[in-house]
Amino acid sequence: MAADEPTILATSGGVRASARLDWEVGPLTRYAVELAGVTGRAPRVCFLGTACGDDRRLTATFYENAWREGWAGSHVALLPMPNIADLAGHLLSQDVIWVWGGSVAGLLALWRLHGLDAVMRDAWQAGVVLTGVSAGSICWHTGGTTDSFGPELRPVTNGLGLLPWSNGVHHDSEPARRPLFQSLVADGTLPPGYATDDGAGLLYRGGELAEALAERDRAGAYRVERGPDGDAVETPLDVRRIR
Repeated sequence: MAADEPTILATSGGVRASARLDWEVGPLTRYAVELAGVTGRAPRVCFLGTACGDDRRLTATFYENAWREGWAGSHVALLPMPNIADLAGHLLSQDVIWVWGGSVAGLLALWRLHGLDAVMRDAWQAGVVLTGVSAGSICWHTGGTTDSFGPELRPVTNGLGLLPWSNGVHHDSEPARRPLFQSLVADGTLPPGYATDDGAGLLYRGGELAEALAERDRAGAYRVERGPDGDAVETPLDVRRIR
């Protein structure tokens, strides 16, 4: 089963607090699985925690969630060595690839080292739904803002570029994110792009934005571009609320 066209749901959410687990699946991630259109069997969902160093506790919580959601869960780990011999074959056989947050710079470096940059493009073009949170959102774009290099946010400009836009995450919850993202777009370090508050996501079909979604009340999404006077112009998008 594959999505009708290349599909990415890039988010600043998709997870929420849980009474029983460290975290649980949120509506945005659940919707990403629905986008795969799987019927008659459990959706195959592969989790990548690369940006958090393939933390085993994080992966274990994913499997707890996959069981509760009725998914056929799997994971790809690259540290200390790949856990699967045929990474390309495994990822191309999935319905959904879900990428966790953390160091987007580290994620991109490791993926390129192991050839996953090309594999992700092949999976996207084959109709595997790509989704993720934070670093797992920025990675599909040309770049964004990151704390991969230290507490002070810096630009990352070597994203996979499946989407020709820049991406701002945690737009409302981390005070330095919004002004830096705006200034990077204004001075041309990053191309025009889209940003999400915590709990919001961006659905792309092909390389174009199809709609903005939110699983949290008042969470917004925004178009950010360079205006005629050289300053950044931020325009709120219409957001569809999902539960």
